[in-house]
Amino acid sequence: MGKRDNRVAYMNPIAMARSRGPIQSSGPTIQDYLNRPRPTWEEVKEQLEKKKKGSKALAEFEEKMNENWKKELEKHREKLLSGNESSSKKRQKKKKEKKKSGRFFRFRR
Repeated sequence: MGKRDNRVAYMNPIAMARSRGPIQSSGPTIQDYLNRPRPTWEEVKEQLEKKKKGSKALAEFEEKMNENWKKELEKHREKLLSGNESSSKKRQKKKKEKKKSGRFFRFRR
């Protein structure tokens, strides 16, 4: 028994594509992209100036947050300033208590 001949003819893919004809594109072409309308230099400058200014809503929000932040800082400062006086007194009391407790243990031994 002989072997079967399972050779297939080679088909050049580029030649086959050319024989089908030009491809029908569904979207815009490169020429369409290159020929699109572009803004003038003056329009670009105006847009950049608008971006630099920012939105009014954002500016208002930032201003409000700054005010809130200042108020919180003032409260915190007041708390720290008033707390320093009482905390120093507390430290002195703790030192005295430690000294007293230390004396007690020394004599007990």
